[in-house]
Amino acid sequence: MDYACARCHQHDKNRVESARGRQMAILVIMLFFVVLLPYALTAHLAVISPQDPVLHIGSSLTAVCTISAELEITARSLYWTLNGKRLARNTYKVLSPTESSVTLHQLNGSLQRSGDNLVCHRSNGEVLAGSCLYVGSPPEKPVNLTCWSRNTKDLSCRWSPGSQGETFINTKYILKYKLKWYGKEKDCEEYTGQLYICYVPRDLAIFTPYEVWVEASNQLGSATSDVITLDILDVVTTDPPPDVLVSRVGDLEDQLSVRWGSPPALKDYLFQAKYQIRYRVEESDEWKVIDDAGNQTSCRLAGLRAGTVYFVQVRCNPIGIYGSKKAGIWSDWSHSTAASTPGIDRSHIGSCDLKPSEHNSTLRKELKQFFGWMRKHSYGCTDVSIKLYDQWRVWLQKAQKTHDQVLQSGKS
Repeated sequence: MDYACARCHQHDKNRVESARGRQMAILVIMLFFVVLLPYALTAHLAVISPQDPVLHIGSSLTAVCTISAELEITARSLYWTLNGKRLARNTYKVLSPTESSVTLHQLNGSLQRSGDNLVCHRSNGEVLAGSCLYVGSPPEKPVNLTCWSRNTKDLSCRWSPGSQGETFINTKYILKYKLKWYGKEKDCEEYTGQLYICYVPRDLAIFTPYEVWVEASNQLGSATSDVITLDILDVVTTDPPPDVLVSRVGDLEDQLSVRWGSPPALKDYLFQAKYQIRYRVEESDEWKVIDDAGNQTSCRLAGLRAGTVYFVQVRCNPIGIYGSKKAGIWSDWSHSTAASTPGIDRSHIGSCDLKPSEHNSTLRKELKQFFGWMRKHSYGCTDVSIKLYDQWRVWLQKAQKTHDQVLQSGKS
């Protein structure tokens, strides 16, 4: 496109945008004349009192709509609506030719936090005046205030709004914090979009305790939570363990190996990590948790079903950062990593049943072998009990299969 064409193209684009702007202006003017102007002309000619009252749940209210004689209508012709629903005639009362009242009893909490709309209409439906009703309750004392720091760099706090919770009107919650022995009280300013959570992203001290609390207020009252005292190092959590890898353990049908990385954000900190693992089969939502993974970054799952897909997740608890005596806070679980156990090789399974006496003798022999094997092979992640016994049985079957293969090759 040459320069002249470019200018022509830009000129056309400007004309289109200008036309759109004129259309929008025309729509705004039409909206004003059709919708807003009639109300504006009558707004000074009628008024509801009280205007925008704030009431406790269960209260009663009598509101009065006063109209100007300039409207050339009488109060008897008026009707009332609440949130768009016409109120019953027996709730009205004509006080004078220019005054109509409505009385509401046992008011429920407002349906919307911006207030319920009480409106006075003339007989043709035209709106004459309106008032917002704020019906609710004062806030209760916030409870269950808990805080955590991700990698010592920030502070997030969560709380509950009290046993009743719902106030039905706009209620403001402010998380406040300050250094315990000195420093100025500060307000948390970054609310995450989730209810009752606030986030302090920076400028936090360590090795010095903070006092933290929540203040709640609305048009009917206020309340303050208990103050909690915390050190950032005592409430540290971290990111989920990275690089989770799940793989088979050779041909063992009941085992999987799990490996993961330590939290990279804490690599320069002195601490001892504790890990948890959970796993489930593909067709189930029920997780089984292993608590004894300790501070190692690998684990072997035993006692699994052969030929089955498993999903595995890992999480971390950073314990004792810089000597903290607190337990630490668990991270989120890592993303699921899937792997399957090998299928069972049934080619060497016999079809003859043992006699009872032979079975008992064999069981005693197997148990003796098992406890001897367990002393050599018991370690971290596997539970000493059925899991180890199942693991040993797989090992024994594998050894027997190898033995059979040797004999078979000897015969040939």
